[in-house]
Amino acid sequence: MALSDPLGDMLTRIRNGQQARKATVNAPASKLRENVLDVLQREGFIRGYSRANVRKGVDELVVELKYHEGSPAIRTIARVSRPGRRVYSKIKDLPKVYNGLGISILSTPRGVMSDAEARAANVGGEVLCKVF
Repeated sequence: MALSDPLGDMLTRIRNGQQARKATVNAPASKLRENVLDVLQREGFIRGYSRANVRKGVDELVVELKYHEGSPAIRTIARVSRPGRRVYSKIKDLPKVYNGLGISILSTPRGVMSDAEARAANVGGEVLCKVF
């Protein structure tokens, strides 16, 4: 079965895994998903991730979830730009998530980065998701 929104599927797996207090969750591998996980790891929302080979030609991402004193490090994670409605933002128009406590993940011409990194590089792009 083909997925219409692979990134949204991975975000839902992370959300469900944290609600069930899992240590790790698995998701099919892709470069976009890996880049989003890089940003989440750099910003401290997940412990890390690794790429595992399931069988020839099929890889899987194993995401290590992070908890702080028993509560999940990610309180909310939501897809902003969906396949049916793409959301693009200039860097001047990009709002702060929870007054700067959360992050937005953007896909820019310079790669996938957080909103703070995009502001520093002065580039806008597609708003993929919000994390707090």
